[in-house]
Amino acid sequence: MSSQFEVLATALSNLEEEKVLETVRSMLNKGIDPKDIINALREGMDKIGKMFERGEAFIADLVIAADIFKKAVEIIKPHLKVVERGKGRVVIGTVEGDIHDIGKNLVALMLEISGYEVIDLGVDVSADKFAEAIEKYNPDVIGMSALMTTTMLNQKKIIEELKKRGLRNRVKIIVGGAPTTEAWAREIGADAWGSDCFDAVKKVRELLGR
Repeated sequence: MSSQFEVLATALSNLEEEKVLETVRSMLNKGIDPKDIINALREGMDKIGKMFERGEAFIADLVIAADIFKKAVEIIKPHLKVVERGKGRVVIGTVEGDIHDIGKNLVALMLEISGYEVIDLGVDVSADKFAEAIEKYNPDVIGMSALMTTTMLNQKKIIEELKKRGLRNRVKIIVGGAPTTEAWAREIGADAWGSDCFDAVKKVRELLGR
């Protein structure tokens, strides 16, 4: 990351709300690509996540960082160029037992910008809710996020439940989240794995061949 992006990422990890928002506005005024700014913010979230893992930050810090992140994204949204609509419909959600939504929200945002219709089921989404969404919305793709090793197992359970209900072959499935890997996606029978929000959009595009 160049120095300006590093400054933004560090400001977010240090919970400096005013500095983050001012820096975002300044970068937008300079014509910097909004997607690059979002990526720097994501790096900041990664930083504070690692600080938490090392015992250098608390749950309250993560909550504050997430709030600053959301405010920054709201500033960026009007500057994002939305490409043509009608590329496909994606139902997305964080799996049951997991209430993390930063990664899921980023993927949803990037998909919308890329022209996909996104139906966000939120967090703590059960197999029943995913199944109901397939029947109700007839999506092209289902996206499942999990941010903990304990909840990533629910990605597998949801796919198994969709198979039982005869719904699995109606959709493509992409999974993601910090503890997941491409090998995990293959193991549970998903069609793809997204390493981050940008990769997820690329994989959805590949899955739909559009």
